[in-house]
Amino acid sequence: MAKHDEVLIALRKIIRATDLYSRRLSKDVGLTAPQLLIMQAIKARGEMTMGDIAAEVSLSQATVTTILDRLEKRELLMRQRGDKDKRRVYASLTESGAALLVRAPTPLQEEFMEQFEGLHEWEQSLILSSLQRVATMMDAQDLDASPVLDVGAIDRYQTPLEFASASPELTPTQDSPNHARRTNHSKCNTNK
Repeated sequence: MAKHDEVLIALRKIIRATDLYSRRLSKDVGLTAPQLLIMQAIKARGEMTMGDIAAEVSLSQATVTTILDRLEKRELLMRQRGDKDKRRVYASLTESGAALLVRAPTPLQEEFMEQFEGLHEWEQSLILSSLQRVATMMDAQDLDASPVLDVGAIDRYQTPLEFASASPELTPTQDSPNHARRTNHSKCNTNK
């Protein structure tokens, strides 16, 4: 087998593992990976501001706010103004949110990070530089990405519950202009 085929197979395995994990997470607890990470961060700290959450999970504050809106709608967390400083809004888990986390699988990137941290420094650097080179070869070096192993848009609708509870104008259809944004998750370069 040609080396480039072996590389493509390895990339496909990574994509497939990420996709399978996302499907399992959705099926088991009805969450996306970013939703799970945010809920775990809140659980670890008790309550957090939007800015603290964004910094903790390496997502933009706008993305975090969108995800929190969905989690709050499902009554998995609540937001309230601070007692001392009314300008600050804190998110905390509800009882049902905490119970859901008990059933949730370990995030895929947590498993990866544990194994990655166990490697020698030179192995970590080799993997990083190789993957950065692959991203460049795929014309993906300028794509915005967060350190979350998940497929699709970070703040996408995930579960049937979220689709059903969304207002009709937010539910993507084949004919809606937002459909492409929610389903076309790659940047294609047709100039090559």
